[in-house]
Formats: sequence, C-alpha cells, structure tokens
Amino acid sequence: MKHYGDITAVDNIELEVGEGEFFGLLGPNGAGKTTTINILAGLCNKSAGEVSLFGNDLIKDYRACRLHTGLVPQDFNFDQFAKVRDVLVFQGGYFGLPIRESMRRADQLLGEFGLDDKADTQMRHLSGGMKRRGIILRALMHRPKLLILDEPTAGVDVELRKTLWAFLRRLNSSGITILLTTHYLEEAEALCDRLAIINHGKIVADDSTRNLVNTLSHDSLIITSANRISEEAVKLLAEFQPEMSPDHEEMTLIFDRRSTDFDAMLQTIREAGIRVSNIRAPDNRLERVFLELTGGGGNA
Repeated sequence: MKHYGDITAVDNIELEVGEGEFFGLLGPNGAGKTTTINILAGLCNKSAGEVSLFGNDLIKDYRACRLHTGLVPQDFNFDQFAKVRDVLVFQGGYFGLPIRESMRRADQLLGEFGLDDKADTQMRHLSGGMKRRGIILRALMHRPKLLILDEPTAGVDVELRKTLWAFLRRLNSSGITILLTTHYLEEAEALCDRLAIINHGKIVADDSTRNLVNTLSHDSLIITSANRISEEAVKLLAEFQPEMSPDHEEMTLIFDRRSTDFDAMLQTIREAGIRVSNIRAPDNRLERVFLELTGGGGNA
C-alpha cells in the first residue's frame, strides 16, 4: 500500500515473483508501476503492508534487500564524462567492494558482455545501445539476485531492441530474476514468463504470458493467399468479419475462440477458392488483452 496524500498509488496488491523468473509488470501511465518498483528498490517507503525479497523483510533486513537488488532506471543517470570502467568501479564501491575486487568485477562484466574495448571510453562517446548495456552492467556489479528494469529499451530502434532482448535473456538464463516494466507489449510477450497488469493501483491480472493471451474470447488469424482473394470469397467468409489488405492477397478473420469450429472455418476458406500460402496469428494479442483489462485507458 502506498498513499500520496489522498491519492492511493498502490492499493493492497499481492504479487509474488519466483526466483529465476522473467516477470513483466504492465499498466497504463499512472497505474502504480513506478511506485511499486521504487518501493522494492528502497527509493520510497510503503504506507502499509509487507514486502519480502528472497526471505528478507524490506524494512527489517533492508541492507540484505539492497544487496539483492539491482536497479536499471529508464533515464541515463551517470556522469557523461566518466569512463565506462570507472562508472562500474564506483558502483562497486557503493556496495562495499574493495577497489581491487571492484576493478576485477568491472573487467569481468565488460569482457563477458562485449564492452571491454570501451572500458576507457567516456560514457558520452558510447552509442545508445552501449549506454544501455553499461547501466545494466552497473546494476550487476554487486551480483544482485534481482534485476529491476524500468523501460530498458525506451527510445531505441528495432534492431537495437532485439540486441538488448538477447542480452537480457542471457542474464536471465544465468539465474538472475528479472522484473521488467515496458511500454512495448510485444517486448513483454517475447521476454516474460509471467505478467501482471496493474490498473489504478490494483493488480487486475497475474498469470503466465501464454494464459493471459489465451483469455481472449475473440481472436483472429491472418490468411495469406497465393492468389488474389475475390469479392465472392469475402462474401462467403462474412461471418468472420474479413478485413482485406490493399492488394487483396491477405485477409484477417475474426472468430470466437469458444464456439468456432476450426475445421469448418478452414473448409469454408477452401470452398471460397483461397489457396492458402500462410496462416499466422497477429502480433497484437497481448495488446488486446491489456486493453480489455484496463478499459483501454492510456498507454501500456
């Protein structure tokens, strides 16, 4: 629970993240994501309730909780003129690592994640992707068990985002628990084992990514045809609310997951004279779940 005056930012949420999980926390702007993260990271105090990290009480065992937690903020918050290695070494010092150990740890991380040739480069001279990797490595200096990522790919291009995804999967596969907030729902679907959706300070969904996507009552398929789809074919498939691409070679069909006879639907497609070259699900299924659960109010 967290109150700001008369405003309840986090309202009696119950959230459990398993050790080693890649967990996503989604919600509209102002839903309570950042407040939840700040409580976990010790950046703000909860108003009520209990929080435990790896069996340690957030208040009574705050030193242990800080040692277990690494935070990657959305914004770059480092000295632009500092060298990459120095940023990491300074971070190690904040957590009590002796200078020699801190330097060894910094060099280990830089080598392991492909930044060793930039160790003596000022942060301001790094590309956006390298800066992102740098602040993630900074959060890993004290060997945390939990890595909290607040919008880690905000403002980066698609190619760089995919590179960072591979980087984060590698961290998770090494045993680090990851808590992710993101505005990109395809990112959450691609990375997270489990998701929670928060709205108006309350958790409105908490399940595996697959199960959340499967809660959709209506779903859709995109049919790619080897031939031009005729108007007659569109009429035959009218019950599935067909939406055509401009070139009439791709069609989206909408159906009720609970009542549709899929064999009959495929038979109707064949009878309509469509030579199917590909069938795929749309990429926005999680977005539709999100909008259903939050009433469509705001961005993820």
